[in-house]
Amino acid sequence: MRRATEIDIALNARPDGMPLQRWLYGELRAAILDGRLAPGARLPATRDLATRHRVSRGTVLGVFAQLAAEGYLSGAVGRGSFVASELPDVRIESAPAAAPTSAPASASTRAARRAASARPSADVASNAGIGLSARGRLLARSAFAVEGRSFPARAFRPSQPDLQSFPFALWARVAARRSRQSNRSMLADGEAQGYAPLREAIAAHVRVTRGIACSADHVAIVGSVQQVLDLSARLWLDPGDTAWLEDPGYPGARLLFEAAGARIAAVPVDTNGIDVAAGRQFAPHARLAYVTAGRQAPLGPALSLERRLALLDWAHTHRALVIEDDYDSEYRFEGRPLAALKSLDNAGHVIYCGTFSKLLFPALRIAYAVLPERLVEPFVAALSLTSRHVPLDQQATLHAFIAEGHAGRHVRRMRELYGERAEALREAARRHWAGLLALPPIVAGLDAPAFLPAGTDDALAARLAAEAGIETRPLSSYSVQREAPAGLVLGFAGIGAQEIDAGASTLARVLQRMLYRT
Repeated sequence: MRRATEIDIALNARPDGMPLQRWLYGELRAAILDGRLAPGARLPATRDLATRHRVSRGTVLGVFAQLAAEGYLSGAVGRGSFVASELPDVRIESAPAAAPTSAPASASTRAARRAASARPSADVASNAGIGLSARGRLLARSAFAVEGRSFPARAFRPSQPDLQSFPFALWARVAARRSRQSNRSMLADGEAQGYAPLREAIAAHVRVTRGIACSADHVAIVGSVQQVLDLSARLWLDPGDTAWLEDPGYPGARLLFEAAGARIAAVPVDTNGIDVAAGRQFAPHARLAYVTAGRQAPLGPALSLERRLALLDWAHTHRALVIEDDYDSEYRFEGRPLAALKSLDNAGHVIYCGTFSKLLFPALRIAYAVLPERLVEPFVAALSLTSRHVPLDQQATLHAFIAEGHAGRHVRRMRELYGERAEALREAARRHWAGLLALPPIVAGLDAPAFLPAGTDDALAARLAAEAGIETRPLSSYSVQREAPAGLVLGFAGIGAQEIDAGASTLARVLQRMLYRT
């Protein structure tokens, strides 16, 4: 577009007696300083702005000229006016203009603000002056970085698929073709349960690959597995009810259940997965259990068949709900594919969750739940109330990507590639980590735990690694009530073999200095 005629900048009403040019100047500068008009944003044409706000074009031209002279705008005749990419470091004090009292941020100030905004949300929750509710204070303790993650990934970022290898051009072509083929019905509200063709494709997929007997009517499309956990907790748990959680276990589940008012029963994990007998001893009447049966997060073992049956028996006896988070089961490098826990669920006690954020790319934000028959109606009603539905165009594009076979081919390629990178990590461990980190066999997933010598402060190790440019996550951050084994979660899927080896060498130097003070 040569002219931004559709841009409509919201301006406060002009105070009585204030000159038009002074008012318009102050409002536009305030919009720039507040970030409502971001650096590089195109402003409307002067004629359009004059018409919209009922001022003369000469007034608008005068304001634009003043803002340009002060460094807030850039542009040229015939090209339009834009917010400057770099704002003035020192606020220019002009004659009493109606403008904010704070100065525009310099590059260093903006960086400091970004750093401040990235601090753990617990800092926000602890601010007594904010006035959050009790639940609000719990929700503000996010387990996730709120500023997003940089691209490309560094060694050893956990839970990160390889974005460099994703067929972006192919995805873009599918999206463009799907958009051209759409009709106006795609502009209307979609089903809260999700786009029916996508639900059918997911149902067909989990029937074959995960052994789950279901139809599209049992599938609900959501924005993330976190949304499944949140809605399930709100539908199933009253304040004071108990939920089983693996210990060590996924922090995102623990924080959501606590925010729902649940009491957490921390159930220990061993080489066979969650210890169901211990859970029955600690909290036999719990209302809900959250498990990562395919690959326990963070330690890795699959839930044994004996314990799967025991868990389902407990759920049936106590009418409890089990949430099975199958977060990266597609990427299994050794042995035959494992059937899901839900494949054994004949009584309708298990919600099965999967996500395309790890399967394809994180920004997609599409996940799904396979629901027991009795929970479909209340779950979908809750979706309709809280978020309506995932964007319909994204769902339709994903369906086309699956239906045309692209998703299956991509996953097969990535399974082979990730298996090679898992082997590269094993080789790097043999070369660099003797006496520093013990890496168990890697059979599946995007990351793996590696164990430090007993008694090591793994949180300190992770901080020192970060200072050296290495991303990792301490196993202690997964601890619920018991002390987790000292170790680090290391992602290998998102980086190449050379970066794996270089990262392993750097991490070894960090740990050598830390453990042996050399």
